[in-house]
Amino acid sequence: MKPVLGILLGEAAGIGPELVAGMCALKKFDDYCRPLIIGDARVLKWGMKIAGVDFPVTMIEDTSKIEWDGSVNIFDLKNLNIETVALSTINAESGRATGEALLAALDFCKKGIIKGFVYAPLNKASLKRGGFDFESEMNMMAHYLGWKDVYGEMNVINGLWTSRATSHIPFKEVPGNLTIVALLDAMRLAHNTLKKNGYHDPRIAVAALNPHAGESGSCGTEEIEVITPAINAAKAEGINVAGPFPADTIFISAFKGMYDAVTTLYHDQGQIALKLLKFHEGVTVSTGFPYPITTPAHGTAFDIAGQGIANIQPMEKAVMIASKMAEWDNTLT
Repeated sequence: MKPVLGILLGEAAGIGPELVAGMCALKKFDDYCRPLIIGDARVLKWGMKIAGVDFPVTMIEDTSKIEWDGSVNIFDLKNLNIETVALSTINAESGRATGEALLAALDFCKKGIIKGFVYAPLNKASLKRGGFDFESEMNMMAHYLGWKDVYGEMNVINGLWTSRATSHIPFKEVPGNLTIVALLDAMRLAHNTLKKNGYHDPRIAVAALNPHAGESGSCGTEEIEVITPAINAAKAEGINVAGPFPADTIFISAFKGMYDAVTTLYHDQGQIALKLLKFHEGVTVSTGFPYPITTPAHGTAFDIAGQGIANIQPMEKAVMIASKMAEWDNTLT
């Protein structure tokens, strides 16, 4: 039986509602999971209007009595008057509603109502103005879960995954935050996440920080002092990892299929490569948590919100990955 996944509408001022509505109209969710929409029904109807689609909707109050009869099920949070939201603008009320939907989905996960969830793109500035003042939604989720274990963000396009040792920090702070522990955690997250996606022995490459991988210390010493010791520690744990490889060539090998994942050292090192490959197919996976949580990597697309032209393919990819992770978890329990 296909897993039950929560589907969140995302930032109401962006393309999230029309993405979800478009997926519902084409019954794309049904190809991978049994979807439960979590959010305000008025926002879903707004998305239907933008996308120019229509389909039957069932309001769910008791999640134990959901019927999967072809109608779209929504747990109506009744928390956002769509008339107060202007398209393509940062909005505190919309951010509050988006944050509340994330918390509701986490609660449903903890209660076993859903196996995980996929959220349409949200806006971090709106989220912060709405009262959820965290570096990212992942930090927010970890806080509300009380999660103490390692967690992180991975991106995937065309079956190639990336993890990173540092994330949303200024570039000048990267060397100081690049530690053996941080890099080892990034390799572990890559290894464990790919195992949950059915990879028997994931092949992981690690990028270097300095030009030409430091040229034996003549062009930087991080490769000698931090990156190689971290790789050796990962190998000792049974992780199939190699490197460090010069960052300007590692993705050439990865795109040829020599590796399943690349562990990078900072945000843009991997993001530029993947987004040049196929920007409109990218998926972000929140890794390390006990539930599969994914979202399209492209953001809220304020420049095209409300035009009904948003591409549903990344959302579909996000659902496919979350569903696969949920199903694979079932085979391990």
